[in-house]
Amino acid sequence: MRMYDIIEKKRNGKELTKEEIKFFIDGYTEDAIPDYQISALLMAIYFQDMTDDERANLTTAMVESGDQIDLSAIEGIKVDKHSTGGVGDTTTLILAPLVASVGVPLAKMSGRGLGHTGGTIDKLESVPGFHVEISNDEFIKLVNKNKVAVIGQSGNLTPADKKLYSLRDVTATVNSIPLIASSIMSKKIASGADGIVLDVKTGAGAFMKDLTDAKELAHAMVSIGNQVGRNTMAVISDMSQPLGFAIGNALEVKEAIDTLQGKGPDDLTELCLTLGSQMVVVAKKAESLKDAKELLEANLKNGEAFNKFKQFLESQGGDASVADNPELLPQAAYQIELPAKTSGKVSTIIADELGTAAMMLGAGRATKDSEIDLSVGIVLHKKIGDSVTEGEALLTIHSNRETVEEVKEKLYQSIAITQGNVNAPSLIYDTITE
Repeated sequence: MRMYDIIEKKRNGKELTKEEIKFFIDGYTEDAIPDYQISALLMAIYFQDMTDDERANLTTAMVESGDQIDLSAIEGIKVDKHSTGGVGDTTTLILAPLVASVGVPLAKMSGRGLGHTGGTIDKLESVPGFHVEISNDEFIKLVNKNKVAVIGQSGNLTPADKKLYSLRDVTATVNSIPLIASSIMSKKIASGADGIVLDVKTGAGAFMKDLTDAKELAHAMVSIGNQVGRNTMAVISDMSQPLGFAIGNALEVKEAIDTLQGKGPDDLTELCLTLGSQMVVVAKKAESLKDAKELLEANLKNGEAFNKFKQFLESQGGDASVADNPELLPQAAYQIELPAKTSGKVSTIIADELGTAAMMLGAGRATKDSEIDLSVGIVLHKKIGDSVTEGEALLTIHSNRETVEEVKEKLYQSIAITQGNVNAPSLIYDTITE
C-alpha cells in the first residue's frame, strides 16, 4: 500500500477503505509518513468530503492510535457529555451532579482551557483543595460510590488526533466537517462512555457560527457515534450571546452553585435540563424526555442535586463548604461597573468578544503556558432583548487591577443598544438523534 495512491484516490473523490484509512493513521502516528503527504490528503478530504463509513473508520483508527479507557467496572450505562465550546458554558459543573443525583453514572474526563476562560478542570480548581489527579482505580471507585467523578485527560488518548490537529491548524483544513467530527468523537469514544450527548453550539461565540453548518456537524458526529456502537444524540444550542451571566472561572463556579439551588439564569438552567434529560434517557433511568426532565427538576428543587455537588467536591479533596459560602472562592480586588451610554434595548452581545475581554483580564490562556487568574472575569446584568437605561450597569468587571480601560473599550464595541423592539434569540434550535 502506498500513500501516493491513497492521496490520488481521495483527490479523485473515491471512497477510502477501512484498511487504507488505518494505514495512513498508523503511519502518521508512528512518523512513518511525512507531513507533506498527510497535508495533501487533508486538503483532498477538505474538498472531496468523506462518506459516513469513511468518517466512522477514520474515528476508529484515531481511537486505536492510543490508550482507551476501560469503564466496564462501573455499574450501569455510562453517559458522557461534550460541548463544542462557547462563552460562559458552565454546563458540566451543573450536569455532573445533577444527572448523578438521579443515578446516571458520569465518569468525566475534562481538559484545561485555551482561549476565553479556563476549561472545566480550571474552574473546578477554583475550589480550594479540589484535585483531578487521581488513579484510574480511585476514579472508578468514586463513580460507583457517588455516580460522579471528574479527572484530567490522559496524556496518550488519541495521539493521531493531536498530530492531525496541529497539521490542520497550519494547512487551512480545520473547517472540515469529517475532520472536526472525527477529532471530537475519537476523544469521546476513547474515554469509554456507553452513550454520548453532544451540545453543538451555533452563533457568534461558537466555532460553527452558521446554523446550517452546526446541523451538519451534529449529524456527522451522531452518525459516527451510532455507527461505532455508542448511543449518541446532539442538541444544537445558541451561542450568539454568553450562556448565563458569568464569564470567568470562580464566577462560573458560583453561578453553577446558584443553578444547582434552583436560582440560576433561565437559559443556563433550561439548557442543563435539556441536555440532562437526554443523558437520563440514554442511561435508561427514564422512559421519556418528559419523565427525565421532571426527575431533574425535582432534584433541583429538593436539594438532591446541590447535595450531590457537595459530595462530589469533598470526594476529590475539595472544600465543600464553598457551596454554602461562595465567598470562599477566589475573589477579585476590584468590581467595576460598565454603564450604558444610551437607553434602549440590548440588541447584540458578541459572545466571543466578551470572552476575549475576560481573557484580557486574565481569565483565560492566550498560550498553553499562560497563567490563569481564577478570580477575574465578567458578570452580565443584561441579555439580548432586555431594556436598559442610560447610566445603568450593563455588567460588572471583576479585576485585580484598577485600570481596565482597554477592557471597557472592547466591551462597549461588543454590546449594541437599539431603540427598536428586540426579541431574545432561541436557546435550542434542534435535536439530532440519527
